[in-house]
Amino acid sequence: MSATEQSLARWHDMVERRDMGGLREIVHPEAVFRSPVAHTPYPTADAVVLALSTVLTVFEDFRYHRTFLSGDDAVLEFSATVGGRSLRGVDLIHFDEAGLITEFEVMVRPLSGLQALGAAMAERIGPQLSAYS
Repeated sequence: MSATEQSLARWHDMVERRDMGGLREIVHPEAVFRSPVAHTPYPTADAVVLALSTVLTVFEDFRYHRTFLSGDDAVLEFSATVGGRSLRGVDLIHFDEAGLITEFEVMVRPLSGLQALGAAMAERIGPQLSAYS
């Protein structure tokens, strides 16, 4: 199993347990998070860990459906509910040769689900996450 596959397996385990305690161990210090509601990426592992740890508290009925892996890149299709709004999306994750996450980008649809997600995240960590941009 490659380093990327090992980290991806750890990611799925953390999501399934809803415990991001080990997330920092698989995130590169200079990782970048790209939010579906912000035009500016959030650099640093701290921003990635904050965003991903918080979103699991926002999502209801979160479920991954499919995983596509090509080399050090993964695409994870998911669905969830936020504030009564259903959404679907994909996580685009790039890993380095050591299996550390260097980029994590999220895309979400439809607009009503994206708006509910943006509002919930802003309420919980908006000022904290903005400090990274």
